[in-house]
Amino acid sequence: MTALRDRLTIGELSARSGLAPSALRYYEELGLIHSERTAGGQRRYARAALRRVAFVRAAQQVGLSLEEARRAMGGLPQDRSPNAREWARVASTWQHRIDARIAELERLRRKLDGCIGCGCLSLRTCRLYNPDDAAADGGPGARYLLGDEPPEPAESAEPAEPAGG
Repeated sequence: MTALRDRLTIGELSARSGLAPSALRYYEELGLIHSERTAGGQRRYARAALRRVAFVRAAQQVGLSLEEARRAMGGLPQDRSPNAREWARVASTWQHRIDARIAELERLRRKLDGCIGCGCLSLRTCRLYNPDDAAADGGPGARYLLGDEPPEPAESAEPAEPAGG
């Protein structure tokens, strides 16, 4: 076991990782990182905790939840950095999430061209063209950004003027 004096305090880990101490305590509660305690009950983290925190933050950026990150890190060592083989095994599980995220961002980029700044992201999907929120029938979330196609507006239908407009 590494001597406690060679470990990071929660303040040092916070400063180095950019996360608040409360977030680090929460990560520890979830099993994402691990600490040892001094005789006075203070937390001390192995330096490898910096990599684990960076891993969690990277996982979140590709869309993984904290629980998914915890499961992915389950096979990684607590008190040392993973070796190349260990890391490759975990990183390969992210590939489908990264591909899905890229597709989602590309879809968003294509859809932004029609944005008029009201939050609906398209003249075709604006509430003026989506009466009674028909898009909600497709499920939760921004349906048209998630890939649903809006219905073609009726040729003779003119959008109603917004109230006060």
